[in-house]
Amino acid sequence: MAQLKTTFAGLTLNNPIIISSSGLTNSLAKIQKLEEAGAGAVVLKSVFEEQINMQAGSMQGYGSPEADDYLGAYVRSHALNEHITLIEDVKKHCKIPVIASINCYSDSEWTDFARLMEEAGADALELNILSLQTSKDYTPGSFEQRHIDILRHIKKVVRIPVIMKLGSNLTNPVALVNQLYANGAAAVVLFNRFYQPDIQIDNLTFTTANVMSSPSELSDRIRWTAIASAEVPQLDYAVSGGVHNGKGVIKSLLSGAAAVEVCSVIYQHGNQIIEEMKKELTEWMDDKGYDSITQFKGKMNASAAGDINPFERTQFMKYYSNHEE
Repeated sequence: MAQLKTTFAGLTLNNPIIISSSGLTNSLAKIQKLEEAGAGAVVLKSVFEEQINMQAGSMQGYGSPEADDYLGAYVRSHALNEHITLIEDVKKHCKIPVIASINCYSDSEWTDFARLMEEAGADALELNILSLQTSKDYTPGSFEQRHIDILRHIKKVVRIPVIMKLGSNLTNPVALVNQLYANGAAAVVLFNRFYQPDIQIDNLTFTTANVMSSPSELSDRIRWTAIASAEVPQLDYAVSGGVHNGKGVIKSLLSGAAAVEVCSVIYQHGNQIIEEMKKELTEWMDDKGYDSITQFKGKMNASAAGDINPFERTQFMKYYSNHEE
């Protein structure tokens, strides 16, 4: 029977299904249920720099710089302590790998946070540097350099694997991935999802569009995982966004990923979907004669695509204009 074990960022997972940072992973009770349901690992609910700074700012205005600084530090410490306690509790009661998570956009105090998370027992650390670059004075390349700077500084203070979760708003993800590898990243996750805004035309207000991912998002993740895993094979990759069934897991592994991160499908169908996805993966592997994931991981990435690489096609008409119905 097929074995679903995989290695991601130096961690051994019983299967490639990781529950991504979300409300699903913000308490010990929820994570215990995910482990019982068959999850391979969990990424804890992120510490958000933006949220912490907003909370700290709302506590200021007391007329004393010393008081404002103290209250700001208290808010930061409280938010971090909650995350540290969660790491300690999960490590004490669960056996699956626990990945701490920091969602940040500046190169500031995250080195201290990362060190404390490692001391609390986190098996790895996922850094999520998600930000839209909208300034007309933006210097090309500065956003990518911020990833490298944050990674470099955190790698100086921690020994646990550092995973970089990238947004999809990059001109050339492969070039950044290569630089992240050179600066000590253990793995890359492709991709995070931006908050989806919408406009309510009846009352002219802003609202939220689709919060959940959809299977249609998977193709873009497969494209870049297939290209990056061929160009920078020294790193591990995980696909995040659009994996809604076992077929999505299989496609991700074939494109070069070692694991997938899922969230929306759990919210939509419950924890039982994990076993359904594992069952579909197992049955496919048995049917194809694969005993382990390593036998087919990356089998269909860009290096195996041949002269006409489907992952780098950008114009439909260029390749199909001569075909008639």
